[in-house]
Amino acid sequence: MTEQAERAKVGDLAKDFVLKDQNEKEFKLSEQKGKRVLLSFHPMAWTGVCAKQMQSLEANKETFDSLNTVAVGLSVDSTPSKKAWADTLGISNTSLLADFWPHGGVAKLYGIFREKNGISERANILVDENGKIAFVKVYPIPELPDMNEIIDFIRSM
Repeated sequence: MTEQAERAKVGDLAKDFVLKDQNEKEFKLSEQKGKRVLLSFHPMAWTGVCAKQMQSLEANKETFDSLNTVAVGLSVDSTPSKKAWADTLGISNTSLLADFWPHGGVAKLYGIFREKNGISERANILVDENGKIAFVKVYPIPELPDMNEIIDFIRSM
């Protein structure tokens, strides 16, 4: 079992990871150097607030692209579940990463895994072009993150 790390903080070097997205394509954080990366953690696929959170990533894809930012969604769900969910939601341009095995491994790396629930916190973690964490916000599980807050922060960098 992967041990939970301390919660990620602004200024920390982002911990590298490799996960597959809904299309079985590998996403490796360290291969994104030179770009900003928004890690948008959501507790579980197939739930209302999580669906809206992932749809807001998709809806803002052009804005993120214009800000040299790759936005990805992460949850503990399996790749086939992510694929079916993405298809149902109409998400085709945003990678939904499966933090499935080891269960919640990336959420644990960033210190946001809820051991007693087996899910991650709802959180946005922004990694800058140099691989350092520039923004961390953990939200109450029922709260939809405000993407405009993230976009405004990225614009201010």
